[in-house]
Amino acid sequence: MFRLSLTRRYREARMVLRGVLDRWHPVLVHIVPIRRCNLACTYCNEYDAVSAPVPLDEMLRRIDKLAELGSSVVAFSGGEPMLHPDIYTMFRRIRAHGMMAGLISNGYYLTRERIEKLNAAGLEYLQISIDNVNPDEVSQKSLKVLDRRLVDLQRYARFAVSINSVIGGGIRHPEDAVTVARRAAELGFAVSCGIIHDGHGALKPLSEAELRAYEEVKRIGKTGYSMIHTFQDNLAHGRPNQWKCRAGARYLYVCEDGLVHYCSQQRGYPGIPLINYTRDDLRREYATPKSCAPFCTIACAHRASTMDFWRDPQPERHPTTVHP
Repeated sequence: MFRLSLTRRYREARMVLRGVLDRWHPVLVHIVPIRRCNLACTYCNEYDAVSAPVPLDEMLRRIDKLAELGSSVVAFSGGEPMLHPDIYTMFRRIRAHGMMAGLISNGYYLTRERIEKLNAAGLEYLQISIDNVNPDEVSQKSLKVLDRRLVDLQRYARFAVSINSVIGGGIRHPEDAVTVARRAAELGFAVSCGIIHDGHGALKPLSEAELRAYEEVKRIGKTGYSMIHTFQDNLAHGRPNQWKCRAGARYLYVCEDGLVHYCSQQRGYPGIPLINYTRDDLRREYATPKSCAPFCTIACAHRASTMDFWRDPQPERHPTTVHP
């Protein structure tokens, strides 16, 4: 396990160095292999109950294209990616290209057998979002349901695990985020906290109780590139962020239809098929300001854009008009 950790740290350092030296490749890509989910959290607009998996041959073509664009990290999002029957084959394809492999899952399907298969397929990062201590009508992603899965992950996973607790979006008890974070830290996992965005990816102001919970989770959580939270500090207090969003260039969101979008909340922009995406598209979107940026809560877009904050100002005129 120690050797695996050192190897992953080396690959992370190489990814960051390459990102600083070369602007014209995606740092992080979220790609959706299936929109269907086994759950129906009321705040989520990223799932349905009927979609079939994207065919394996099409997913492999998309992964090959991401490699052609020079992508560093490719992570499966959803929906619930573990519902795709060929997920292990797809992870092996990502790793065969030398890209780092990630997974965002609700955790329900992470039995010991599947964890071992993910190990063998080369998964390097897993993120699970746990919304509350006990399931309710808002979310069933609860610590009570998932704790046994977390114990299995601690015992058997050879990949890094991050547990994201959430605040806002109708979550009834903000103090649950603290309980989740403490349990995750106890098991040795990385800890983060997400401020749940509205249907356009924008800020939902936090109450005093939510602010207290947020600050406590931040204290418990680890720091580093994976936990860049300055932007969330501003949002939690209702302050805008002045930053250069590089979505469409450094961060790509590829939906189940194979279209490239800025993020999960700005689908339709630019809306270009991945198979047709070029380095010219990367350069254009890198330089394009986004009107939603000041109150954006999409952590992945922020983090992937971080290494370019000091260079290449975006023009002030004619920002891309996206959903407010």
